[in-house]
Amino acid sequence: MAEESDLERTEPASTRRIEQARAEGQVPQSRELVAFMVLASGVGGLWAMGGWLTHRAGDILSHGLAFDRKAAFDTEFMGVSFVNLSIEALTLLAPIFLLTIVAALLAPFSLGGWIFSSKALALDLNRMDPLKGLARMFSWQSVAELVKSVLKALLIGGIIWWVVRKEQDQLFALISQPVEIALASTGHILIYAALAMVAGLALIAAMDVPFQLWQYYSRLKMTREELRQEYKEMEGDPHLKARIRSQQREVARRRMMAEVPKADVVVTNPTHFAVALKYDASKMGAPIVVAKGMNLVALRIREIAEENAVPVLEAPPLARALHRHAELGDQIPATLYTAVAEVMAYVYQLNQYAASGGLVPQVPNAIAVPADLDPGVVN
Repeated sequence: MAEESDLERTEPASTRRIEQARAEGQVPQSRELVAFMVLASGVGGLWAMGGWLTHRAGDILSHGLAFDRKAAFDTEFMGVSFVNLSIEALTLLAPIFLLTIVAALLAPFSLGGWIFSSKALALDLNRMDPLKGLARMFSWQSVAELVKSVLKALLIGGIIWWVVRKEQDQLFALISQPVEIALASTGHILIYAALAMVAGLALIAAMDVPFQLWQYYSRLKMTREELRQEYKEMEGDPHLKARIRSQQREVARRRMMAEVPKADVVVTNPTHFAVALKYDASKMGAPIVVAKGMNLVALRIREIAEENAVPVLEAPPLARALHRHAELGDQIPATLYTAVAEVMAYVYQLNQYAASGGLVPQVPNAIAVPADLDPGVVN
């Protein structure tokens, strides 16, 4: 049962899955919302500019029908007049066209934003598979679209029938009215019918948008196995990350060990801790830690130091304090300057003895370290 549940698409789509779908051009879409916004913008524009449009249309019509007798016999006049009238008519309707174009662009943006994806234009042979095409034709989604189209047709038809029944007296009265009054009445009836259709499309869009969103996110649902695989891809395989960290630590350890032969002294515990120090008065304000470690790492630091004739000094409190409070590659803490100065003075005397002989330097036995810096001191 657990394996079956892992293969069922029961989990909501992850953010990465949604981003991948958007990159492939898959976003929630509602044709009903587009139709509503386009019709609403067109009707709204006609409602707001109806008087001005009617006046301008009348001027264009009267200007187009008025010409003298000489122009009637000009073979080029009708063509030129038609082109001019067409340009004036298009200019007159340009604001309505602009409103509908803006509405058509804003409708998809309100759902999923504008997506420009080249993957959606790529050739996909699966789309040309006739068997899959038949399967899509008889799928439950096609049935849902068919039911929605039937309901939409019934609703729009019902709205038209209601408007006709409600305005039938005015429609019959148009026959006996003067042309100017009849045209004005016809315009009011058409606007009224258009507003009723806008209200109907608004109802359809209000039902279609949640359905399209539910359908979109249902298609993107994931199985538990897909979620686990995605997590591994994003966060990395834990075993692989552990191996990478292990390799990184090994590389860092090798780099650190390569610095031990360049150190001036190695301070030890003697076996539990080891800290390698280097000091160049011309470049450094204080000695720096070039290597440090515990147990086996400390033992290896000591071995490399002895192989390369680097002085090794046993000073347990100082070794513990340096290991705890001094970071690799950083200068030693100022509170340990005095203690480390004793060590560096011993190293200097040791180098002088190796170069010119003389008395053997005395190994410092009790290097003072503040008690609060020594982790070996029990408070």
